[in-house]
Amino acid sequence: MGKIRVVLVEDHDLTRIGLRTSLMQCADIELLAEANNGADGLKLLRDLKPDLAIVDIGLPELDGVEVTRQLKEELEKSPGGSDTTKILILTLQDDREAVLAAFAAGADSYCMKDVTFDHLVEAVKTTYSGNSWIDPAIARIVLNQVQLPGNGTEATIAIQATSPEDQQLLESSPLTERELEVLQLIVDGCSNSEIAERLFITVGTVKTHVRNILNKLCADDRTQAAVRALRSGLVG
Repeated sequence: MGKIRVVLVEDHDLTRIGLRTSLMQCADIELLAEANNGADGLKLLRDLKPDLAIVDIGLPELDGVEVTRQLKEELEKSPGGSDTTKILILTLQDDREAVLAAFAAGADSYCMKDVTFDHLVEAVKTTYSGNSWIDPAIARIVLNQVQLPGNGTEATIAIQATSPEDQQLLESSPLTERELEVLQLIVDGCSNSEIAERLFITVGTVKTHVRNILNKLCADDRTQAAVRALRSGLVG
């Protein structure tokens, strides 16, 4: 696989510099260009046709939602366009309307600005591969809109739901009651020490439960476990 070609659209100078520094540390990522407003960012995306765009939701001139909407509409009309330029929305907001507007516009993934370096790289690679990367802070908002078996509602956001293989895995390796309690607290954003305090168990025991949960859900980390749990309806 060649380098992932990325364009960064972020109006806050310090945030943009921090993101640029992080992206340039990854050998698998090539930062093509940057813009500090939506209009210039959209022009860059049209001209450079990167593999992925990291777009702040609160941009001047054109906000991130409008940049996403216009680009996705143009790509859908072009031959093979739906397979190009994934959009990773970046924001400090976990506001429900902003989150849903971004995904309704066609955003592929959603990441908070205080994301760690490792999670940023994971989000870029996951999105580039064609999967949605959803920050746990907003996962519940997005995944609650996905049609789950028996709820009788239509999905309002294009996002991959649990596959039959995943569902079979969950049925063949059911979580214990305690593991479900730990998983719920993971989804709620609790650290290992906070989970230990709430459940009156040791941190070591929490780590054991987390390891078992990751194994049963075939998840690489807590974020992936949280998203998979919400998709499958294991927790609410």
